[in-house]
Amino acid sequence: MSAGSKEVILAAAKRTAMAHGYTGLNFRDIAAEVGIKAPSIYHHFPTKADLGAAVAKRYWEDIVVDLEAISDQSPDPLRALRRYPEIFRKSLSSDNRMCLCSFMAAEYDDLPDTVKKEVQAFADVNVAWLSKLLSAAGVVKSKESQARARAIYCAVAGAQLFARGRSDISLFDAMIDSYRSAGLLPA
Repeated sequence: MSAGSKEVILAAAKRTAMAHGYTGLNFRDIAAEVGIKAPSIYHHFPTKADLGAAVAKRYWEDIVVDLEAISDQSPDPLRALRRYPEIFRKSLSSDNRMCLCSFMAAEYDDLPDTVKKEVQAFADVNVAWLSKLLSAAGVVKSKESQARARAIYCAVAGAQLFARGRSDISLFDAMIDSYRSAGLLPA
């Protein structure tokens, strides 16, 4: 099996996890989607935990790239902060999917430790990016930036969860607008 096959498996597993979480990862279903036999997946991912950890790690690594792109495209930290919800909205606009790591965080007690580590890393990279930009924009003092960043991360992820549960992306947009009106997110 080639390295390209591994990428195809990861992509299929990501789509599955965004729709059904870690518990929804099933080698047979992923193999059928990819067009291979289930035992072929074991070549790259000997266990479900290995697959789940790889998917979650790739997911947060991709988010880091997205956050860096926002920073590069919007060098003004306030403008970049305004764009942050786009990352979560993108999942909703893709067949009402949810942020993979938010979904897995809801399953936290049942996750293998290797997957928990990657799910925590997702939250950590989001909070670190937000904290850095909140300080750079002068929205809050540096010592307050981490707490505010956590609040923003949780609020945006919560808006995504609420909108997904109703299959209505306009609810996400309305909640983001209300966060801006209330001053949680920069307007």
